[in-house]
Amino acid sequence: MAGRRKVPVPFPSDDDILRFINENPSRVHKREIARAFHLDAAQKMKLKKRLRKMELDGTLQRGRGKRLSEAGTLPNVGVIKISALDGDGDVLARPLQWDHDSPVPVIYMTPGKPVEPALGMGERLLARLIPQNTKNEQGAALYDATIIRRLSAAAATVMGVLEETKGRFRLKPTDRRNKSELLIEHSEAGSASAGDLVRAEVLPGKRLGIKQGRVIETLAASDSTRVASLIAIHEHSIPTEFSPEALHIAETAKAAPMAGREDLRNVPLITIDGADARDFDDAVWAEPDPDPANKGGWHVIVAIADVAWYVRPGSALDVDAYQRGNSVYFPDQVVPMLPEALSNGWCSLVANEDRPCMVVHLWLHTDGSIKNHRFSRAMIRSHARLTYEQAQKARDGEPDEATELLCEPVLAPLYGAYKALSRARNKRGALELDLPERQIIMAEDGTISSITVRERYDSHRLIEEFMIAANVAAAETLEKFHQPCMYRIHDQPSAEKMQALREFLDSLSMKLPKGQVIRAQQFNSILARAVGTPNQEIVNTIILRSQSQAEYSPDNIGHFGLNLHKYSHFTSPIRRYSDLLVHRALISGMTKNKTLGKTLSKGGLDTIEHDFAENGTHLSRCERRAAIAERDANDRLVAGYMAEHVGEEFTGRINGVTRFGLFIKLSDTGAEGLLPISTLPHDYYIHDEAQHCLRGRRHNKTFVLGQTVGVILIEAIPLTGGMVLRLSEDDDEAGIISGPKPKLTRRGVPKRSQKKHRKKPGKKFKSRGPTKRGSTNP
Repeated sequence: MAGRRKVPVPFPSDDDILRFINENPSRVHKREIARAFHLDAAQKMKLKKRLRKMELDGTLQRGRGKRLSEAGTLPNVGVIKISALDGDGDVLARPLQWDHDSPVPVIYMTPGKPVEPALGMGERLLARLIPQNTKNEQGAALYDATIIRRLSAAAATVMGVLEETKGRFRLKPTDRRNKSELLIEHSEAGSASAGDLVRAEVLPGKRLGIKQGRVIETLAASDSTRVASLIAIHEHSIPTEFSPEALHIAETAKAAPMAGREDLRNVPLITIDGADARDFDDAVWAEPDPDPANKGGWHVIVAIADVAWYVRPGSALDVDAYQRGNSVYFPDQVVPMLPEALSNGWCSLVANEDRPCMVVHLWLHTDGSIKNHRFSRAMIRSHARLTYEQAQKARDGEPDEATELLCEPVLAPLYGAYKALSRARNKRGALELDLPERQIIMAEDGTISSITVRERYDSHRLIEEFMIAANVAAAETLEKFHQPCMYRIHDQPSAEKMQALREFLDSLSMKLPKGQVIRAQQFNSILARAVGTPNQEIVNTIILRSQSQAEYSPDNIGHFGLNLHKYSHFTSPIRRYSDLLVHRALISGMTKNKTLGKTLSKGGLDTIEHDFAENGTHLSRCERRAAIAERDANDRLVAGYMAEHVGEEFTGRINGVTRFGLFIKLSDTGAEGLLPISTLPHDYYIHDEAQHCLRGRRHNKTFVLGQTVGVILIEAIPLTGGMVLRLSEDDDEAGIISGPKPKLTRRGVPKRSQKKHRKKPGKKFKSRGPTKRGSTNP
């Protein structure tokens, strides 16, 4: 009897093939695919043609050894190049070669052993790559990488401080990730002396032992009181010197002519700024709208320094300002975007002096919505320079000599208009985060005298709301004039971040609904529920971390956080180049629409204006660079302040959870230090990224984000800004016990993991026992 003919199995679809490739732990060939789907000889020929077609249409790619993978993915092992640091200080890399249309993958380097030299920019590595199975906001795939072999050294220069030791210098690096010191002979130190901040190059020599170095630049003398900020400036390559041509333009600048400007010198505009402010780029005024058709409405004037009059497109001053992108503010100094002759002189709205301004008149309905607006170039004279504290005390019935005569005619209308704008903000549902801002008070010797929580008054909110209204008006006007606009955009949170946020909030019994269009008001509901609870600060922090990063772009997508469809930055051209671009575009628009005379058309966009898309990318990078530099300087200053308190006990909250330990934010000072995973008690701890916690595998002890713990300061290193903590004895058993204690094998491994240790057929089994990584007592 003839045998039955074998019926071929269904041929896999493209999606089936892709799913198998992605789910397979290693890269696969055609043979593995055919075997997995039980294909016969005829189907194997069809598979060959199908794989070729998928290659041609860009669905698949072939790597080494003709291994197949989904297009736009990285191999399990590849050569990568260290490229950057992110905002959290993680080292990032990128593939050495990338010729796909999709965004270049972002690779996070897994921290190495403490004794390993730090990775340097440009260094090439052979690494094992593990996909995170997620993408960032730009659509780039994310990977983790562990080093297999270092292939080439980075640019071999190290910044650090010289210490005298046994007749020669020892260079202590300023980068906390760099554990490798250099030995420098006196003959190789030039004019540098002990305590100086220097940059040194690594000299060729033997691979083992401490490397030799040579000083190539002295950055700061040992007696400098600004070492913390100087390190940040040099570490992040922040420009500090203006060209001679730029300085000449600034120092020879003269008063702007009155001709053609709107004369507002008799209007009692005032400036309200911080007590330590030196440049004043905005002044405000308000009155009830005299139009009877707008009963209860307001007429507001926001005047901004006319920086475009002095900084002309293409000039040496313009080139230097664009290179900086923004001013950088450290506790001990400021690196300005413009020379002081302008930023503290002609472009600063000093009280009782005539100053040219870009002015916006805003007419508000009683509910705070903008009825209409008008821009002009004007001349003003600030009638008073007030601090936030002064303005608030005067409003609260405690005026001083400077504010006594301003209370009713000036401050009362300003606060009235503010209340209207505040109603509009509440109605549209802007994101309302409430996080304490700490202020570092410096002593004359460059050290910290105190760290306080910065007070926040209605006077702060008043200025914020006036500036937001002016920024909205600027964006609307540029669209009306058909001029290019540098929008300030803020996208909604990514799906990945939202999922992670939901999982964290679930652990606090707070629900964030799925399947809805995300609005800022939904976050506000969560924030309101957290008010007055122990989790209030951490919920605010996690919601902040879930947000996308605001950027500059000529392509408008709106501002999610403020819940505004059109938004730009117009109000700070002294310290932000983006605002200067907006001023120029407004001037060009008003000139074309004949609302400005010929004499006031100067300072607009030039005929070969910059590419706004390229500008937006550059300015966003400058902004991030400044933020990281400011944070690094603060960390070093705070570490110096805390160095006097080593051995003392503090209360703090878990502010970050990583696979190598916990970041603890101290309650009194806001200082943050690392509690290494190796110091946690009596277990092997697993990092649960979704729940933001470390969980003990043996005893199920859990340390979770937001948890209050007692800690002891073990080490504070002002040079790097690092602090190391350990749990206090009272908190050695502080971990939250969560869920039933898992059942263990005789080797102390949870039973669900026992299969990993089973004896393989034909091979002699030898147990290595439980690992000690991350545990002092496994």
